[in-house]
Amino acid sequence: MTMFRSVLIATALLAATTAAAFAGNGDDVIAAPVLRANITVADDVVRIGDVIDNAGSAAQIAIYRAPDLGTTGSLPTAQILNALQAHQVIGVDTRDIKSVSITRASRPIEASEIRRQVARALEHRNGLGNAANLSLTFDRDVQDIQFDASVTGAMQPTAVRFDPRSGRFDVAFTIGNDNNAPPAKLRFTGIAIETVEAAVLTRDVQRAEILKSSDVITERRPKAEVGGDAAARNLVVGMQMRRPVRAGQALRAADLAKPDLVQRDDNVTLIFQSAGLYLTIRGKALESGTEGDTVSVLNLQSKRTISGTVIGRDQVAITVATPIQLPVAEIPAPSTTVGSAQTATVSLAAGTSSPTAPKAE
Repeated sequence: MTMFRSVLIATALLAATTAAAFAGNGDDVIAAPVLRANITVADDVVRIGDVIDNAGSAAQIAIYRAPDLGTTGSLPTAQILNALQAHQVIGVDTRDIKSVSITRASRPIEASEIRRQVARALEHRNGLGNAANLSLTFDRDVQDIQFDASVTGAMQPTAVRFDPRSGRFDVAFTIGNDNNAPPAKLRFTGIAIETVEAAVLTRDVQRAEILKSSDVITERRPKAEVGGDAAARNLVVGMQMRRPVRAGQALRAADLAKPDLVQRDDNVTLIFQSAGLYLTIRGKALESGTEGDTVSVLNLQSKRTISGTVIGRDQVAITVATPIQLPVAEIPAPSTTVGSAQTATVSLAAGTSSPTAPKAE
């Protein structure tokens, strides 16, 4: 019986001591500690003041290590109560919470943002083009990075190196923070290649073939591979191949031509047109040509070879020279003066023949 009374007295004294610790400025009403269900911590430790409200002077006591940056963990309520009791914090209102979720605050930088910042740092460096056209291969796989929540600055490049011969880059960044601590530092190395959008063949094509929509796709290829005249997909469909090209190769503007509207040895329509006159006749093309080309054509009636301009499918226009007629007022009147210089000049210009004077004996 005596032992039981001693336990009751000790419990009462402990409760009184704990209540005194949570009393504020001598207030008569003492707020009981209340457990929190979800908390976020900025430091690398979890303190009593993080897990309960009304922690009083015990608020800054660390009881657990915080989760890794940007991650969330949980602790059973019973485990937290045991930790609190070890620091003489009892009488906690748990509100029937079974476990407490703890999140470590952070400043994340995604891998896609890192790639974008490296490309911007290399933009127009030693002959490179726009950042959007750069293909980057890093020496180490780039992953999302978590920094302390106090690291709030932007990624600022502090050193940028690029060797155009090997394509290697070395880029260093610093990221400032808001607690006057040294800035965070990052460094990335790898290979940068400038690329361009190009039309790539999906099958082998032969010379003079006309490209269909299903024959080409758009891919990004190294600029050094296709040069500066890479052909865009929307411009190659319907064009004619100048040479054979294998599947998987990127097309260049020099590989393409307008489709031939006139094929060699094909029958064509010769069109003679002038003021008030429109005449057509059958002919045979002696060479191929696209719109605007000058080709030779055999007139099937006269068997004469003439030249014309391709104006449409199997159509060749023949230009007929129209003689220039001078106004009557501008035609000089013939001279009737015999033996004059003017008569001699006209005679020579006109190519007329005159008797040759007898040679003096």
